[in-house]
Amino acid sequence: MIHAVIMAGGIGSRFWPRSRRNHPKQFLSIVGQDTLIQATIGRLNGVIPNENIHIVTNERYVDTTRDQLPMLPPENILAEPISRNTAPCITYAAMHIHQKDPDATMVVLPADHVIQDVRRFQETLTVGIEKAQEHRSLVTIGIEPSYPATGYGYIQFDPEDRDPEGNLTALFVRTFAEKPNLETAERFLDSGDFLWNSGMFIWRTDSILQNVEQHLPDVYDAFSWMTATDVDLADEKALEKSFSTCPAISIDYGVMERADKVYVVPGAFDWSDVGDWKAVYDLSDKGKSGNAISGQAIVHDASRCLISAQDRLVAVVGLDDVVVVDTEDALLVCHRDATQRVKNVVDYLYTHRLDDYV
Repeated sequence: MIHAVIMAGGIGSRFWPRSRRNHPKQFLSIVGQDTLIQATIGRLNGVIPNENIHIVTNERYVDTTRDQLPMLPPENILAEPISRNTAPCITYAAMHIHQKDPDATMVVLPADHVIQDVRRFQETLTVGIEKAQEHRSLVTIGIEPSYPATGYGYIQFDPEDRDPEGNLTALFVRTFAEKPNLETAERFLDSGDFLWNSGMFIWRTDSILQNVEQHLPDVYDAFSWMTATDVDLADEKALEKSFSTCPAISIDYGVMERADKVYVVPGAFDWSDVGDWKAVYDLSDKGKSGNAISGQAIVHDASRCLISAQDRLVAVVGLDDVVVVDTEDALLVCHRDATQRVKNVVDYLYTHRLDDYV
């Protein structure tokens, strides 16, 4: 059976002030009517049944997740007592699924991506699922780069694996590269054999667990109690101990960069990880002055602005390339090129214990 695991534990601090600790990014309607997590589930329709879709989220978000996704079985919402990056998250989910379905293939997706070409996305998933059936093969989805991005990791593939007729296929991964500087990103783009690392994965549960045991034994050992028969997979005390003793490490660094049977399927579909408000501007419909407006706003002599108003009128006069996000108790105004630094505001609020605003 094919299962999906949606990772939905992040806070989304770059989306402050709309994204808050108790209602983070994945539960917001950033683009379109659906929330990001609802849209992620919707893209799986026809490929993976709802009963095989699992959400891993922080325990404080379990009720919100169930409210937003009533079509999923309640027991498929897996709670993390502590956030420990993607390797423990994925190991926990893989153990949970493997106990119930030892032959399972597992699709891992972040909850906060925007993908509008659903048909092409599903075709890419299908190719990846077929490759993942091979013993110990680990598959990731890469994105064809459209510009020399410095905010993404990269995946280098073997160009000789390309299908001569242009058909979609899985390509052997030569190496992973961390987020590059601009000069290096330009070189990656010119080479033609690099893809953006999307953070989407496909593998059999036994394959990923074997690789975790080999490359991250501390992580595997922390969850090894879940391999016992007749075990309570939702044992809160056992899970808290597992996560608290686990190192915080990503699956990319801990496993994918070390494994020897790693493949990438190039995803030729529109994709955004919607990392900040600038990404929302890029995805939004715009008027003739290049302004993207939601809510009640007056714009005069201003262009290329993102304005998000909720409960009151917002007026922007004589400004270009700004982001204005208004909420009941906080207002953000920043340059469109400074949206990555919104996280610094959230860090300041945490440091100064201004909990009412985070």
